[in-house]
Amino acid sequence: MDKIDKQLIAILAKNARVSLKDLSQQVSLSSPSTSERLRRLEERNIIRSYTLDLDQQAFGYNLRAIVRVKPLAGRLHITEEMIQSTPECIECDKVTGDDCFVSRLYIHSMEQLDTIIDRWSEHAEIQTSIVKSSPIMRRLPPLVQLSKESKI
Repeated sequence: MDKIDKQLIAILAKNARVSLKDLSQQVSLSSPSTSERLRRLEERNIIRSYTLDLDQQAFGYNLRAIVRVKPLAGRLHITEEMIQSTPECIECDKVTGDDCFVSRLYIHSMEQLDTIIDRWSEHAEIQTSIVKSSPIMRRLPPLVQLSKESKI
């Protein structure tokens, strides 16, 4: 990946719907050259998708929860399948440490959270936190390495 590829990715990260014409102008390339670069980034699986960011509250998901899950002995696979089959679970990481999974849920109400937690508790120890705010939303890591002389 060169500087132009990184510029393309940074622009698309801000607005994946930018037109090819505007994208080309911003990186000072022709539309065919820009299109070819995007195709190669997609083929190399560097760009895996163009996403849609929705306001979850518009769909009635007024609460978010982070749920740490520690499966009971011998129930790791059952617990993982149970998490995967919960549509309110929008993301889940398998982690090291005391817990095996850290999942993120969008929920309509505390009652809905209780229903999910009650079901999960049959197979795992659960610790739940309600998200108050997100000072940093999901973002890309820095695309350019800082030099050793750079100060943060």
